Amino acid sequence: MKMDSELLHSPAVGLAEEEEADMNDWKLPLAFMKKRHSEKIEGSKALAQSWRMKDRMKTVSVALVLCLNVGVDPPDVVKTSPCARLECWIDPLSMSPQKALETIGANLQKQYENWQPRARYKQSLDPTVDEVKKLCTSLRRNAKEERVLFHYNGHGVPRPTVNGEIWVFNKVAAINPSHPLAQMPLPPSMKNCIQLAACEASELLPMNPDLPADLFTSCLTTPIKIALRWFCMQKSAKLVPGVTLDLIEKIPGRLNDRRTPLGELNWIFTAITDTIAWNVLPRDLFQKLFRQDLLVASLFRNFLLAERIMRSYNCTPVSSPRLPPTYMHAMWQAWDLAVDICLSQLPTIIEEGTAFRHSPFFAEQLTAFQVWLTMGVENRNPPEQLPIVLQVLLSQVHRLRALDLLGRFLDLGPWAVSLALSVGIFPYVLKLLQSSARELRPLLVFIWAKILAVDSSCQADLVKDNGHKYFLSVLADSYMPAEHRTMAVFILAVIVNSYNTGQEACLQGNLIANCLEQLSDPHPLLRQWVAICLGRIWQNFDPARWCGVRDSAHEKLYTLLSDPIPEVRCAAVFALGTFVGNSAERTDHSTTIDHNVAMMLAQLINDGSPVVRKELVVALSHLVVQYESNFCTVALQFIEEEKNYTVPSPANTAEPGNLTPVRDSPAIPRLRSVNSYTNIRAATTARNLNKSLQNLNLNEEGGPAAFSPGNLSTSSSASSTLGSPDNDEYILSFETIDKMRRVSSYSSLNSLIGNSCLVSIQILGIASNPDLLKQRFNAQFFCQQATMNARPQRILDSGSLTQSAPASPTSKGTHIHQNKSKKKCLIGSPPMPSTSSSSLTNEVPKPPTREQPATRPPYTPTLGGQAPHSHQFPRTRKMFDKGPEQAAEDGDEPGGHRNYISPALQTGLCDWSAKYFAQPVMKIPEEHDLESQVRMERQWRFLRNTRVRRQSRGITQRGVSRLDDQIFINRNPGVPSVVKFHPFNTCIAVADKDSICFWDWEKGERLDYFYNGNPRYTRITAMEYLNGHDCSLLLTATGLKRIHNNERLKCSRPPALRKSQRDSFVAATSAGMVVDWEQETGLLMTSGDVRVIRIWDTDREMKVQDIPTGADSCVTSLSCDSQRSLIVAGLGDGSVRVFDRRMGPNECRVMTYREHGAWVVKAHLQKETDGHIISVSVNGDVRFFEPRSPDSINVLQTVKGLTALDIHPQANLFACGSMNQFIAVYNANGDVISNIKYYDGFMGQRIGAISCLAFHPYWPHLAVGSNDYYMSIYSAEKRLR
Repeated sequence: MKMDSELLHSPAVGLAEEEEADMNDWKLPLAFMKKRHSEKIEGSKALAQSWRMKDRMKTVSVALVLCLNVGVDPPDVVKTSPCARLECWIDPLSMSPQKALETIGANLQKQYENWQPRARYKQSLDPTVDEVKKLCTSLRRNAKEERVLFHYNGHGVPRPTVNGEIWVFNKVAAINPSHPLAQMPLPPSMKNCIQLAACEASELLPMNPDLPADLFTSCLTTPIKIALRWFCMQKSAKLVPGVTLDLIEKIPGRLNDRRTPLGELNWIFTAITDTIAWNVLPRDLFQKLFRQDLLVASLFRNFLLAERIMRSYNCTPVSSPRLPPTYMHAMWQAWDLAVDICLSQLPTIIEEGTAFRHSPFFAEQLTAFQVWLTMGVENRNPPEQLPIVLQVLLSQVHRLRALDLLGRFLDLGPWAVSLALSVGIFPYVLKLLQSSARELRPLLVFIWAKILAVDSSCQADLVKDNGHKYFLSVLADSYMPAEHRTMAVFILAVIVNSYNTGQEACLQGNLIANCLEQLSDPHPLLRQWVAICLGRIWQNFDPARWCGVRDSAHEKLYTLLSDPIPEVRCAAVFALGTFVGNSAERTDHSTTIDHNVAMMLAQLINDGSPVVRKELVVALSHLVVQYESNFCTVALQFIEEEKNYTVPSPANTAEPGNLTPVRDSPAIPRLRSVNSYTNIRAATTARNLNKSLQNLNLNEEGGPAAFSPGNLSTSSSASSTLGSPDNDEYILSFETIDKMRRVSSYSSLNSLIGNSCLVSIQILGIASNPDLLKQRFNAQFFCQQATMNARPQRILDSGSLTQSAPASPTSKGTHIHQNKSKKKCLIGSPPMPSTSSSSLTNEVPKPPTREQPATRPPYTPTLGGQAPHSHQFPRTRKMFDKGPEQAAEDGDEPGGHRNYISPALQTGLCDWSAKYFAQPVMKIPEEHDLESQVRMERQWRFLRNTRVRRQSRGITQRGVSRLDDQIFINRNPGVPSVVKFHPFNTCIAVADKDSICFWDWEKGERLDYFYNGNPRYTRITAMEYLNGHDCSLLLTATGLKRIHNNERLKCSRPPALRKSQRDSFVAATSAGMVVDWEQETGLLMTSGDVRVIRIWDTDREMKVQDIPTGADSCVTSLSCDSQRSLIVAGLGDGSVRVFDRRMGPNECRVMTYREHGAWVVKAHLQKETDGHIISVSVNGDVRFFEPRSPDSINVLQTVKGLTALDIHPQANLFACGSMNQFIAVYNANGDVISNIKYYDGFMGQRIGAISCLAFHPYWPHLAVGSNDYYMSIYSAEKRLR
């Protein structure tokens, strides 16, 4: 039958616009796409915060030097008639010269006092050189490090000389040029000296009689008055009828009363000049001139007005530092409008007494700010209205709206917070915390959360001003939404973070009790931050810890250890870890509490989330640091007990349902010597661990204690890989502990601590990721060093040790090798030197080359730098040998081992969690924004998926009569063991023993090849595409499940490890790990050489169910159907078992078929509502079962000796591969439609023994891997060439 080759071989063709994507794709959940999977768990990079003035200054003294010589004009200036005469708004000719001088001086002082009332003012009227020198010297000395303002008016003396000298008077009142400032000691640096001058050297001051003679001084000290007069003198003032210069003098109100016309104008003027300066000046210059000193800021705001007015009279005010021109800024038009609106009301207000209508200036500016926020912020300048928003916070009328807009601005990201802080937001929002208005609470909490997420140094300011009480009240308010309580507890968590004063203040504010009440809140982010806040308040703060003890805080936190959200479980582990991590004096009560907490934490060693397990490593490290001597004693006791103990004969005696692996087959390579912690791990389960933890004794003073045989349970799980005594190989299991418990001694009693907690550390070291073994190595070194100091008398009897290879994160049992001289592996033997990635990251080592199969890189500890001596020990050394000499500082400190397990060790979880508040939370996520690039890409992918499904369905419905045309062949870098088609693009993943290769089967080219990072002695046994419909991830199963982000499988570098989960109970044997994936539910089914099927919820990253298989043989195949909640398992004993996961463990097995007489190669459950079960054994018999029928409904016989088989999910085809170098493809009736024995176009070369094969999920393509390294794909039709 001829089919459309283009449709068959081009699934990624163009898509018509009228096509609609399958809505089911939009509804499918995505696995492992949360931020914890895509981001590195670390905090934001701290931004350099320049808003806080480190050298804030204050002007404490003001020298007013007036050289007016009233009545006498200077000889070098020819004045017009009439001429400007007013000085400080006083006409000096209207009174006697001396009185005029004194009045002007007094008036000038009053004008300055409006800006700085607390400064010390000294007037110097028509002074001599000596008087000026004495005045300056005195003020400079008294001011110390603060500023002195020197105001000089020389209108009665000649202009300064060309050398910059200014004039004063001599004792006989004759004019004398002098430069007294040059005769005084100059400050060591001129960078803090600021100068303001009325005009340049070549310019004359304006002489317009309508203006004051000291126009520049008027602008600096009385800006509103001169601004209004100047406005009335402009031509535009004619548009405001009835307003005269005399009327301006009658404007009602006070400058400091914003409710009056004069006060409102002053308020608007302040906002406008601040805005101009912030938008024009460089940020550092703005901070120096407008935020460092209140008086300097006022003068420079007024200087901007002086520049505008005086430039209209051909004068250019100058300053040092020099400012950019601002007189043409657009905001001056807003000022003119505000003045126009105010003055237009003035005649009716004065004459008729009508009420004053407030200016719409601030409302309009808020609207402009809102428009800026609404119209987008990408690649735009900051909003110029930001300083005005801060001014509006002072007004109760506009405050609510201003806070709302300010919060929206801060939500744009850390850059927006930094901008707002540079403007001066901090004192405004700090002052508002004194408000009791409930409507402000949500807005203030949001704003403060944004500030503290970017700059946590504000914690001290909050505590100093009692701001923490505001957030304590918000947290305790049950009527507040959970989102706002979450922000409040985040703020409190920042306040108490490594800040003892904040811890004390919040403890007095009853923070612990308030947090404990929120632990059961349905909002997960609130639960998370409540736990983090608790962990921080009692971190290194014993009073808070004991307060928590009285409130049973640790017991209440236990409920969060099983929370469905991994981040919440992490936070709970963090809180309990700091709870036991205090270094205060220990009592029996506190020791008992630590013991109980450790026992609860130990239950998480098999948690499905790596971030939880990492946090658990840190939490347990606190316990090790606190009870170091106990752990050291246990370590030595364990080694000595192990030395003389022989393992009993192995036997699988565990009851059904236990997580006990079956015995290794002889074909599996025997594991050689690794360190002892791994041996403990090999025979340990969480069940054993919890039983042994119940008997821990953490007291410093231990006495003899009797043990009942039931206190510890033994495990026979070691039997899977136990060697015989003849081979000098054995495993340490809990039989060792069983022997130890019969010894009634202090060391034996404390040995329970070691066996339990060493097991915990070992399991965690394996379970998180391979690099975490470095942490375990450090813990081992710590035990070695401390024990050497504590018990030297026992070292001499121990003999020498041979260093072994580092332990591997493998689920197999691990052996200790005994050579002929009975040398044993030391706990803590350092591994061989190499390079490795950070211990708390999930990075996969790269292969040495891309062309050859990767080899496992050697391992090196890197936590906090390389561990001491790790590259310096000889291959053979004596037990507990110190190794090479340390540096002096290490040798002098007996407790030097604390460098290996640092009490300050942390995962970065809390800082990473705080990034949530620094990033936009109001913004629509890109995946929900219909116009975003991410959304469009998803829509394209879903349209592609729809076309692939439709076109492939058309082909399969017509029937496939042949499937033997080779469309792809290439040599794989390794022997293919597992192959998996991507469901929708032209990529295929091919796995060999420990590496993965990606091929584009349409183009015939290799895309990537990388090392999988297998645990030692394991192989890749299964692969699944997660999120194949969208952003694909590749899951590989080796006993340790890894999930790789393949960037739509087009990457040119090894994909980053996104997620690793540990099935600690799975021991890889001949069947290996088998998995099946349900995209609809996010459930992952796993099994293998164990007696259970374990179900993982990938969203919660938790084990949700263990289904006992009820068989003694391994599980060889899994298939599930989400609609019917059925799981079908094929087993090694030939049985096919059907489970309903909705039922309990004892009732869930609903059907068992025993018709196969040999190993089941494949068991497949069709996804239709009435789908059948298809199973095939190695004998070649294919059986069809109806799930409700006890017997098969059809049987087909194929070839015997099958090595690989797959069933097409859509086309009713199945293919068999054999060691006899051929492939047979059958239809549903059992008819052979194709026999493939030779490579097409390869000179008739016979294909190799089949190692793996797989059908495409939709297209009729069959991928075949063979032992001769070749990878081929066969299709139903020859491709168009």
